Amino acid sequence: MNYVTPVGFRDVVSEEALVRENLISRVRSCFAARGYLPVETPTLEVLDVMEAGGHVPEAPFKFFDSHGDLLAMRPDVTMQIARMCAARSDAMGGITKPLRLRYTQRVFREKTVEAAARELTQCGAECLGVSSVEADIELVSMLATTLEECGLTRFTIALGSAGVLRDLLKVSGASEQWQAAVLQAYHTSNFVYLSELVFAAEKVEPKNFKLADPALSNPGSVDLQVARAIFELSRLRGGKQALEDVRALLKPFGCESGIAELETVFEALVERGLGEKILIDFSVMSSFDYYTGLVFEAYAPGLGSPLGGGGRYDNLLAAYGAEKVPAAGFAFYLEQVMAARQAAAQFALREAEDKAAQADQACAGNMLTGESLGEEKVINEALASEKASARPLRIAVPKGSLKEGSVEVLKNAGLDVDGLLDSGRTLMLCNGDVEYIIVRPTDAPVFVSLGAADCGICGEDSLLEAMPDVVELVDLKFGGCRFVVAESRGTTAAVEERYRKLGSIRVATKYPNITRSYYDKIGMPVEIVKLHGNIELAPITGMAERIVDITATGTTLRENNLVVVDDVLASTARFFANPSSFRTNPRVGELANTLYAQAKEN
Repeated sequence: MNYVTPVGFRDVVSEEALVRENLISRVRSCFAARGYLPVETPTLEVLDVMEAGGHVPEAPFKFFDSHGDLLAMRPDVTMQIARMCAARSDAMGGITKPLRLRYTQRVFREKTVEAAARELTQCGAECLGVSSVEADIELVSMLATTLEECGLTRFTIALGSAGVLRDLLKVSGASEQWQAAVLQAYHTSNFVYLSELVFAAEKVEPKNFKLADPALSNPGSVDLQVARAIFELSRLRGGKQALEDVRALLKPFGCESGIAELETVFEALVERGLGEKILIDFSVMSSFDYYTGLVFEAYAPGLGSPLGGGGRYDNLLAAYGAEKVPAAGFAFYLEQVMAARQAAAQFALREAEDKAAQADQACAGNMLTGESLGEEKVINEALASEKASARPLRIAVPKGSLKEGSVEVLKNAGLDVDGLLDSGRTLMLCNGDVEYIIVRPTDAPVFVSLGAADCGICGEDSLLEAMPDVVELVDLKFGGCRFVVAESRGTTAAVEERYRKLGSIRVATKYPNITRSYYDKIGMPVEIVKLHGNIELAPITGMAERIVDITATGTTLRENNLVVVDDVLASTARFFANPSSFRTNPRVGELANTLYAQAKEN
């Protein structure tokens, strides 16, 4: 028997444990110095109780106990603290005065990317009972100070506002489905989908089928000016000017109130010397939907996902039966901080020729799993004298049928693509300040989501199938393909009879996630048979009643006596980015804007 740990979990040996212990001590000291008191919450929560606080985005680990209660391992601590404070306010001295709480606890989340950790150490602080922006300023400043105390010098804290978006939705006149879809687009950073929702509001027939999406078919009586403002809001990023731009955008709708508070926070942070680390970015929206005002996320170069984030959640305690209490907080992941330290140190060490040999020795091994005691000294020295320059912009370019179109749009965007189209067996091509990695379209989302590339191009089908944590930015309008449901000619009655008798049918496909999403949305139970090729054989041999596959002309289907019975979606090429790169590397946003302008002309 091979005694391995579960996927996404790992052991922490003494060398790394000592480094973790040291960092946790620094974090606790930072929090305690500002009057934050420790609390602990249980590892398990009743799932219904957890969900009462809002949407739980990433599937938590769930199981039934002996009483029949459906329990979940905590994916987040903030909702637990809100539940605890609402239920035990007397034991905690009430919330008649500010209550400042801190914690360091493990959280558990199921991830779609197999390499991603499913157990993380969350360090957080919550401030309850303070309604003014002073709490927001305190928390963002404390996050920055704590990250610096942990040895990070290069990071960006992006500030946005959930309140501004919610105010726009209130005056939009849109259907509940459309409003929920807009929030989902922001939560998942899918701004191509957001643009399609605006097209639906404008009664422009979308080119893509969207898995039977009711938000596209029934947007309601949407105010078109508001719909366009909701989309433009996602594109506003920068400093002081971004605040002025959003104020002008919102003025016609009377939704500017949240901007004044955000401006106050921004100016206070600049006064505290954090101006270079603060980015106004209205595309920032936590995957947790309990935030009501300020939202913020911290990013570091070289990481595939955020360090952490937080914001204001004034309605959360009321969801657990308490009176409405103003509240705000943040949390970051210890493992992400350690990975950022490693990445920053490696950049710095590479820039210092006299440290090259030492860097090779100190930074050998798994970049993401920890630091030895000897490495700790080297890393601290490197971070203290950091002078690393940014690496070239790294773009994942797909092989196959999408390559020619990808090279064309990148060339039109002003990038040097010499040798890219005829790269042969070359896997990586460096042209000045741009690096191209040439990958399969299905692999591009993985490279980008894990930070091996800053941005990339692939078909929408690859993004839907991989479900990566990326920012989907531009529909490039080429590489169109069509996903369909097909069955053997003349078998419709037999398929329907099987479904009537057994309650499900078998569907063969290379794309189980796309197929599952489609059938879930139409409410039809199916058994999915995963194949890697020759999908058409499944109904011919009787292994499955139907297939879900890509077709262009339908010739292969006809030659195998198959007929299309439904459309699933139409897919085109997408430009997408790693969330951290999008917010720490201005070149990614500039390229996205250029590609968006090009696509808009087509």
